[in-house]
Amino acid sequence: MVTKISRVAPKTAIAPMAAVDAKTVADADVVIAGAGPVGLTIANILGLYGVKVLVVEKLDSIIDYPRAIGIDDEALRTLQGAGLSDQVKAHITPDHWMKFVTASGREFASIEPRTDEFGWSRRNAFIQPMIDNICYQGLARFPNVKVTFGQNIVGLAQDASGATLQLEDAEGKQQSVRGTWLVGADGGNSFVRRALEIPFDGRTKPNQWIVVDVRNDPIGTPHVYMHCDPERPYVSAALPHGIRRFEFMVMPGETEEELSKPESMARLMKKVVADPDAVDYIRKRVYTHNARLAGTFRQGRALLAGDAAHIMPVWQGQGYNSGQRDATNLAWKLAHVVKGLAGERLLDTYTQERRDHARMMIQLSEVAGDIFAPPSVQAAKVRDAITLGLNLLPGVKQYFVEMRFKPMPRYEQGAIVAPEGGGADKPRSPLAGLFDRSGRTPLGRLLGLMAEKKDSLVGRIVSGFDAPPDTPVGRMFIQPTVLCEDGQTRKLDDVIGLNFAVIAWGTDPTFGMTPEAREVWARLGAKFITAKPAGQMAHQGDARDGITCIGDLGNRMKDWFTKWPHSVVFLRPDRFVGALCSPQQISQTTEAFARALHMPQEV
Repeated sequence: MVTKISRVAPKTAIAPMAAVDAKTVADADVVIAGAGPVGLTIANILGLYGVKVLVVEKLDSIIDYPRAIGIDDEALRTLQGAGLSDQVKAHITPDHWMKFVTASGREFASIEPRTDEFGWSRRNAFIQPMIDNICYQGLARFPNVKVTFGQNIVGLAQDASGATLQLEDAEGKQQSVRGTWLVGADGGNSFVRRALEIPFDGRTKPNQWIVVDVRNDPIGTPHVYMHCDPERPYVSAALPHGIRRFEFMVMPGETEEELSKPESMARLMKKVVADPDAVDYIRKRVYTHNARLAGTFRQGRALLAGDAAHIMPVWQGQGYNSGQRDATNLAWKLAHVVKGLAGERLLDTYTQERRDHARMMIQLSEVAGDIFAPPSVQAAKVRDAITLGLNLLPGVKQYFVEMRFKPMPRYEQGAIVAPEGGGADKPRSPLAGLFDRSGRTPLGRLLGLMAEKKDSLVGRIVSGFDAPPDTPVGRMFIQPTVLCEDGQTRKLDDVIGLNFAVIAWGTDPTFGMTPEAREVWARLGAKFITAKPAGQMAHQGDARDGITCIGDLGNRMKDWFTKWPHSVVFLRPDRFVGALCSPQQISQTTEAFARALHMPQEV
């Protein structure tokens, strides 16, 4: 039975396409609409799992001009998992800080995270076309993954066993392709989302910005500078390979055509460079900031990812990175469902886990924009005065310098085994009550940002800057460099691969495990790992078949386990903690975890 049938008439209208025989053989296990960064990343991960993938792209090639300029540690970890990080490193600038400067030149805030909990610098500049090309070229590794360009999607039908796309090339020739599953990674104007009639609620900011990318950097200073000039706010960002980005607010009455004229561009650039006539331009483009979120990320056999699921202002560089979070969350789940290792209900956890965090990142991006470009000159003066005072408070300054305000993904439901009860009460911050929890002012919104979730900004600021979370379950696990049995050092994820892992501190995680629990982990292809002090790696007396031992360099894993009451952690392929237990609870926790993954009953 066909459950959803649609076809494009003009661009914004959807009309029915002919019904598809549900018995039609699928061309791929997964069809991905869109060869942007999210679609390409999902295709690479699915390729590693051996899943048959077809990527459909309406353009004739991948986009070759700069777009996103910031890639964070989570996204780099995703590309590492896809086996592409060695190539990617050549096109990033690590430790890329963001500095906020008033019209008078005073630096009133600087985001300078210097930690690497997840194995990579937390903020990095990058050249997106180069990274996208690496992802595209990476697909050549997989005979099971194919990409077709120049194919516009004009129709979509899905039924109980798959989804069919009607494609049309530039000459009007049509063909149909069918996948058991469909991923709509086809951008903010997603055909897939519109065809499925999934709401895409939010708002569009009234002001526009012109982005100017140049070669042969005419300034050369490192980092990103947010010049909060109320007359015309602008951004100056150093990028790898001598490229620099400028972004200027488009003022009322100005048009893209007018601003793109040489004399207008020279007038803008004169504000930031010594010789505006000697600038080597790559591109100039006016854009509008949107903040929108899809009502659901899954409908039947179709799932949304990246800009098709959420779009957000650029001010925290989270559009690209949120899409990569979608990719790493969705890809392993699709692979396990395709292989029959998990039921399709596992895919419902994708919306459960990703949508709420995407909403928080949209809010953060909007608030950062309000701080950068307040609605009036008076508001800018208030911002400057308040930030000057806050800089005198070391705790507040450190909170922003270390980027602790960034809401990290925290899954309270989904493919996890949540602990019973909660953690200890967190100490109350001395700053509680100083900030506007209602979010009516830009600064209040920055420090408040909605109190709906315990992990929201206001929840963490008001409850204490350094208060620890009550459980690691549903959070990303650390990625230290570890000592391996062959004497080499490696990042933890390179030891695990795209597998589940059961990691125990100082003990054999399989001791006393029931045959049923062993069968669960065998079906999943999990790795059993014992972590111990690096010096103990010289002792082979505790070696066990099927157990990988790793040496804890710098006590980073020991410090992690010290925070929690139990010493065994279950890691999902996306490196999120699926469960935490004691050694004697492994079997029963495994059973609960199998249920959370919706594994078949016979397992």
